[in-house]
Amino acid sequence: MKKTIISVLIMILLISTLFITGCSKKEDTAAADGSEKAVEAEPLKVVLYLNGTLGDKSFFDSANEGVLRAGSELGARVKVIEGGYDASRWEPDITQLCEGDWDIIIAGTWQTQEILEKLAPLNPDKRFFTYDTSVSYDKGGLDNVYSILYLQNEASFLVGALGALITTSDMPLANADKSMGFLGGMDIDVINDFKVGYLEGAAYIDPAIDVKVAYAGAWNDPAKGKELTLAFFDQGADVSFNVAGETGLGGLDAAKEAGKYTFGVDSDQYALFAESDPEKAEKIVTSMLKNVGNSLYRGIKMHQEGTLVYGQPEALGIAEGGVGIAKNENYKKVVPAEFQEKIEEIEGKILAGEIKVSSAF
Repeated sequence: MKKTIISVLIMILLISTLFITGCSKKEDTAAADGSEKAVEAEPLKVVLYLNGTLGDKSFFDSANEGVLRAGSELGARVKVIEGGYDASRWEPDITQLCEGDWDIIIAGTWQTQEILEKLAPLNPDKRFFTYDTSVSYDKGGLDNVYSILYLQNEASFLVGALGALITTSDMPLANADKSMGFLGGMDIDVINDFKVGYLEGAAYIDPAIDVKVAYAGAWNDPAKGKELTLAFFDQGADVSFNVAGETGLGGLDAAKEAGKYTFGVDSDQYALFAESDPEKAEKIVTSMLKNVGNSLYRGIKMHQEGTLVYGQPEALGIAEGGVGIAKNENYKKVVPAEFQEKIEEIEGKILAGEIKVSSAF
């Protein structure tokens, strides 16, 4: 009996201790004014849907890097999905993402514009980013969409001016012809915005320069890109600008094979090949940077801070760091100092509004 009484007393003591401890913990969560402290928020959930694949070493790879950076630096939970080039799967895939718990759904380029215009109004609790295009806000119901545009015409003006300086110079790989090439992925407004700037930049230096233009009609056909760029070189061009995604990688191969100069696009393509293929890399005088990754990271960060404005597009140019050219070690090595100074002068005039670059839009 004595043992039983002692056991009961011990059990009562344990229960009392647990109850007191529990109350203490609950009290610890109370604020001074009697309200409960805020529970730690869950991480922001962000998904990037690519209407293409990684490995282009330019546009989509840049977008991927920006979202991954948001994961590592901002603590967001991120996922990147490669949708491929079969357009029939894009809408079902994005619809499924809308049914998930993602806070921000990112899908870029003009090819997903209509999909977002359809799905965003049906999912007002979600936030959407699109880039390199803008939804048509006048359709209504798109107050939850942030559109990022890039003033690629501004930076392409710099590339065109540099190309003109090269083709009229006595640089080692330049010839006597005043001729340049422009390889576009498709004949669409955003690609032609690059072209307009490139043509105007060349004409700013020398209106007599011949710029040869071709469109591959595809974003993922490097063989076609190489064929068209080699044709530029065969016709007298000594420098070419590829604006064709993965197709443009063939243009870089063509410059290596022909021993000519070339310009990269979207990412610093010299840096991407400097170790793996230095012979090709050294032909990439500079790259026109469309800082897709930086713009997506910037948007996610602003969303977290509560400063991002939805329901309207934002255009990012040289001044905003949205576009520019890569002034890397190869640029400084290959480009004569007086040409670098000229490009700095032109960039300053664009920023000051003294040079107004036309647009294809």
